[in-house]
Formats: sequence, structure tokens, C-alpha cells
Amino acid sequence: MSQKRKIAIIGAGASGLTAIKCCLDEGLDPVCFETADDIGGLWRYTEEVVDGQACVAKSTVMNTSKEMSIFSDFPAPKEFPNLLHNTLLMKYFRLYVERFDLAKHIRFKTSIKSVKRAENYNATGKWILQISNVNTLEQSTEIYDAVLVCTGHFSEKHVPHFSGLENFKGKILHSHDFKHASGYEDKNVLIVGLGNSAADAAVEISKVSKQIYLSTRRGSWIFDKVGNKGVPFDLIEYNRFHEVCKKIIPGNVLMTLAEYQAEKLIDHEKYSLKPQNRIFQHHFLLNGELPYRIICGAVQIRSDIKEFTTTGVEFVDGSIVNDIDIVLLATGYNFRFPFLDDDVIDVKENNLNLYKHVWNPDLNHPTMAFIGLCTPLGGIIPILELQCRWATSVFKGDIKLASKEQMLVDIKKKRDIVASRYVESLRNTTTVEYMPYMDELAELAECKPDMWKLFKADPKFAIRCFFGPCLPYQYRLFGRNAWPGAKEAILTMWERVDAPLKTRPTGNKPKSGSTGLIIQCLAILLISYIFIITFGTLV
Repeated sequence: MSQKRKIAIIGAGASGLTAIKCCLDEGLDPVCFETADDIGGLWRYTEEVVDGQACVAKSTVMNTSKEMSIFSDFPAPKEFPNLLHNTLLMKYFRLYVERFDLAKHIRFKTSIKSVKRAENYNATGKWILQISNVNTLEQSTEIYDAVLVCTGHFSEKHVPHFSGLENFKGKILHSHDFKHASGYEDKNVLIVGLGNSAADAAVEISKVSKQIYLSTRRGSWIFDKVGNKGVPFDLIEYNRFHEVCKKIIPGNVLMTLAEYQAEKLIDHEKYSLKPQNRIFQHHFLLNGELPYRIICGAVQIRSDIKEFTTTGVEFVDGSIVNDIDIVLLATGYNFRFPFLDDDVIDVKENNLNLYKHVWNPDLNHPTMAFIGLCTPLGGIIPILELQCRWATSVFKGDIKLASKEQMLVDIKKKRDIVASRYVESLRNTTTVEYMPYMDELAELAECKPDMWKLFKADPKFAIRCFFGPCLPYQYRLFGRNAWPGAKEAILTMWERVDAPLKTRPTGNKPKSGSTGLIIQCLAILLISYIFIITFGTLV
């Protein structure tokens, strides 16, 4: 019997955990290295701020629903709420580790100092790791057949240049350092940026501060995490029917419809939030609380910064705010891999020359994969899992990558699409659309759901998969490492959505969550068909 291929996994966050599981599914031998003393990575809250180590704030709740944000062969407990607080996501991770016996493959308090090509790399593709024990500082080297880099990209702070910032006498922090609202009581706080981290911090701090000023270069479109009838936003928006509509309905029409929906939440112009870009040209916010904090005066939206003074700031519109106590820079992160040489991965302004955001085409062997280096318009965890499923099947040798030439062509094509579709931003360099990217990965990993086959075998179930949310379980229905429980998980999804909400008997007959959604989708399909028949020749 041939010896199992030995795989090094760097990081035991969400991507590292699923990497271990995917290695085991493929009969590989994983060893996971984690600098901290626990799993969870970004999602493990600690009171201590550690440079180079990502961490959520104490109050952080996921932007996407539990059903769209978990691993495809392990549904979250039905009693868990639909939007998971970071402590509950950590509990889910622990249940996942226990269920698949992953802990024995993790070495905690162990850091990777370097990953270099082994002496026989040209022949074997192997890597040599310099490993350090965090407690004893004892160092050693080990050789691995392949490496999964699962460190994420939320560790090195990105701090743009601001004129006069070095002269500001107040406290300057980065959103990486933000833990909770303690210490912000009765302070005037300037938050720079308008991503999800900035909005979350503004909402929380504004409950205790004197005043929040939220500075933004371009504004943002806003949706609530909770959609119509209290259903999580992503369970309504991310389905195969909508993807078909996106292909047949002109983009300007789709953006107009989406902007109409966003304007039903608030008048973006009235709230000084409306950007110049259209709604799908930049990441929108999922934060239904921010408008309330604005309307009660606790948060003021301000324009971009011209320069800082010793005590305040002047904005580009000429307005000035003095007596700023704290500046919180929610300006994002830089990609950084200090343990890798530049010829292994070269990062320029957060641009990564990676095929499908996973493979470096310049490496001679497909024995190093990067996991999680994308910014999806949707849940990240199912994407991490699919990236790992694909990578481990390549490591095993069952699936071949495209040629270097084909990979480079694909990278350029994707980069051109991003440049033409989205506004210029560090964040947009790695943007992927949730379902198209998931399907793309699944096809390469040989686990893409075959909808025609599904329609022939079980039309009723196929309709549910087509019009209902594109749950991660769909990628376990067919192909490599299919899961026998996938169909049942899809059929019982609404039970798990409803379960945590049923805390008081009302005596009323419940309505099916899926029936109304399917009827709504059929109506949209009919309207779309009439639109195309009527105006198709004019578009």
C-alpha cells in the first residue's frame, strides 16, 4: 500500500478546519498548524488585541444566515438562531471538530516561520516548513507533499495616507483593534470607512458615545439582513432562478430593481448615503440598524477627509469638526504571507495572480493552494469548503488543473471583468459573485448539482432546489464525496429556519416558508418572460 500524501495546513480557522476534513475525505494525511491555543481564527473572540491575528468584535453577528453559512455536510442545530453570534459560530465549529474527529490533526501554539521549496521540489513538488513552538521557541523543519494556506486576509491593517494624521493629538485606532464600546463613552468619534466593520462599529459605539462621524469617500447602498416577512436576506436572494434572471434581463434593469428595493428601506439621498456607483458596482452594506442610528442623530454621515488638524478634521466639502477624541480607521486589510517568498505569492495592492483565487500558475507543481482569498457577495464558509474540496482532490491526483497558459488567460479575463464591472477599490480586487463562483468551483471539483438529472428523477424536489435558496447541501447531492443526507437537509431547511423563532405558541396555523417563495418566483418568471417577449428586440 502506498503511503498517504502528507498535507500541511496553515491556520485552524474556518478554512483550516474544513481543509482537515477534506483531506481526510480524500485519504490524505493532514497536519494543521495554529499559532493560537484554540480553533476559530477570525471568529474566536479574545479580549486581547494581537497584531497579525484577526479577531471579531465582542458583539459581531454573521451577515449571512446559518443555512447559507455552514459546511455542506453538517447542518447547524435547529435551535441555533438564523443569524449566528460569533460565540454560536464557535460552538458550531466545535461540534464540527468533534463530529469528524479533527482535533487530533491540529498542533496548537505552533507558528510557521517559512515555507520553501524542498531540495527535490522540481521532481516532487514538496515543501519544507520551518516550524516554531510559540511557548518554547524551539524550531524544527518538516517536509510535506503539499500545503494549504488557510491564514485568511484579515490580519495586516491597511492604513491609507491622510494629510496631517501624524499631528492629531487624540487616540488613533484601527477597526482590527475594536473589541467593544467600552472606552468610547461620551467621546466624539470619527470612523473612517463605510464597510460592514465600520457600520457595525458605528452602530455599537453610538449607543454610548457623544457623537459618531462616519466618513465615506463614495457612500453605500444598504439592505437589511432580514428580508420580506422576516426571512434572512440571503435565503430570498440567492437561488438558481435569480441567476437565470440575471442572464436574460439587462443589467441596468436588474440594478434599477435592486435599487428600488434598497430605497424601500431608506431614501439614500436623504440620508447622505447615496453613492455615485450603481448598486452592483461595489459591495453594499447589510446593516438595518445604521439608518436608525442616523435618524436619531447619534451618527452623522460625512464626506471624505481632506486633512486632519491637531484636534479634529476638515472634510473635502469644506466642513470642519473639532474636538475629535478618537479616530477609528475601518480601512480594511492588506494581504500578507510573511512565511512565503515573493516568487511563491506576489501581492501588489491586494492583487493576487491566482487561478480561481486558489492556484499560482507560476508554480511548477499544483502542491500549494490558497484558501479564502476572495470577497464573496454572500457567505464565505461554503466557498472555503469548496475550494478545499477542489484543492485536496488535485493533491490526491484525481483531478488535473488547467495548463499554465489556460490559467493565465482565465486570470486576465476575470481581472478585466472586475475592472469593468466594479469601482476601483482594494476590496473589489477579489470580489466574486456567490453562486456563479460556487458553481464554477463545484464543476472543477466534480460535485456541481445536475439540475436536469434532478428534474428527471424528482421534479418536485428539483423545483425546490431551483426556486429555493441555493443551500450548501446542493453541492453534496452529486459527484465526489456526495453526502446521503443532503436531500433531507434541503427538505428540512425551513424547519430549522422556523425552529428558533417558535418561542411562544400563538394558536395560529403556520404557513409554509417555501410555498410563498416559489409562487413569488413563478410570478417573477412570468413577468420576465413577458418583458423579454415585449422588449427583447429593443435591448
